[in-house]
Amino acid sequence: MKCAWLAPFTWPVIVETNRQLCLPKGALHKPTSDGYEPTRQLWEARHRTEMSLAEATDLCRRCHRLAPFCCFNGNTFVAVIRRVLTGLALPPEQAAALRSLAGHIVAGTATPEEQATFGELLNRLAPQP
Repeated sequence: MKCAWLAPFTWPVIVETNRQLCLPKGALHKPTSDGYEPTRQLWEARHRTEMSLAEATDLCRRCHRLAPFCCFNGNTFVAVIRRVLTGLALPPEQAAALRSLAGHIVAGTATPEEQATFGELLNRLAPQP
């Protein structure tokens, strides 16, 4: 099912999410010289686009890898995809599994098995003809 899953998350929301994640730890909230602008451009070009949940998760992963901020890049984009998934009406255990697997994918720590399980869970969400 394609939807503009990430549309509510404008670039200022992404920046504020990173700021809020940095604040309690006293981490530096600052854009990087190399990654900030390419990530902002990619996000702004794609975040309003209709895409599958797998594609939305991958966009968050790509943006994390570009490292737009000095600290907590993974946490920032994991928080976004988890908020998207929280909006789905799912049984609690399925919702928790999806959020965990999506977080691992965005962070770049998902095993091939986890990636396959994520895909299987997403396929079950798709409306059947």
